Amino acid sequence: MKGQPQVPIEPEKGWDMNFASGPDNPIGLKFDLKWNGKIGYGEFTANELHQGWGDIVHGGIIECLLDEAIGWTAWYEGMNVATASIFVRFRRPLKIGEPVVITASITKRRRNLMEGEAKMTLKDGTLVAEGTSTMVILSKVQEEETH
Repeated sequence: MKGQPQVPIEPEKGWDMNFASGPDNPIGLKFDLKWNGKIGYGEFTANELHQGWGDIVHGGIIECLLDEAIGWTAWYEGMNVATASIFVRFRRPLKIGEPVVITASITKRRRNLMEGEAKMTLKDGTLVAEGTSTMVILSKVQEEETH
């Protein structure tokens, strides 16, 4: 966009300090998304540091985890991406200490954009939140990159 400041993004640098998934971020969520060849999946249990209202997980933490799951799924599909837009629908409050399962998949790929979806459920399958995202493709994942 004309007049917008240009900010370089280097996806291969510094991911270890990523707030959602970086293993070296001392205040991060340390969310680890696995890959089964088609779907990203991971587990997370929020603690009192992730609280919004009393004993309820802050919606921003839930959105962050859904966004991260979609982003890592794109990475597993071979692309470094940045979120352009995300829409999250909250289905029920999540209590501190309730373990959740987060799944994500890529639903569409165009020349320079990818679309994905993610769901957060309780272990019994109860839907907590779901989201869809459009991501800008920044580059292809380099072969030596690992998660």
